[in-house]
Amino acid sequence: MTTLDFSPLFRSMIGFERLANALETAYRTEPGGYPPYNVELLDENRYRITLAVAGFTEAELNIEVKENLLTIAGQRQTTESEGNFLYRGIANRAFERRFQLADYVKVVEARLENGLLHIDLVREVPEAMRPRRIEIRSAGTAPAIEHEAAKAA
Repeated sequence: MTTLDFSPLFRSMIGFERLANALETAYRTEPGGYPPYNVELLDENRYRITLAVAGFTEAELNIEVKENLLTIAGQRQTTESEGNFLYRGIANRAFERRFQLADYVKVVEARLENGLLHIDLVREVPEAMRPRRIEIRSAGTAPAIEHEAAKAA
């Protein structure tokens, strides 16, 4: 297995430690796994994560967001009367999936339908962080502050 050294990112990028850590974590994480999932981009600011959680009930699933980390866990409650299987192809094991969320991304809804867990997310950028148009004044016009002061006099 090839190893990558992300330390140059820490030396040359100030304030991007979370990005470097996310890259390092993503590199170490195995792709695929259980349960299978989809990540959809619904529009510019809406996302949906769908996990295939066949056999899990709502009570056996736990969704938690802490410090921009979405954790989805499932813990099956075992029953004594499960029978004698000749073949067992349906997974009956606990799982935990983690997703790193960007700033201002919030979970707005989670629902379980037909063995699929849908988690809807939305990016709500504060008004102060949104792009705004800056008016360009000509060299001959007075600053807006002086202009308001002249009107008051």
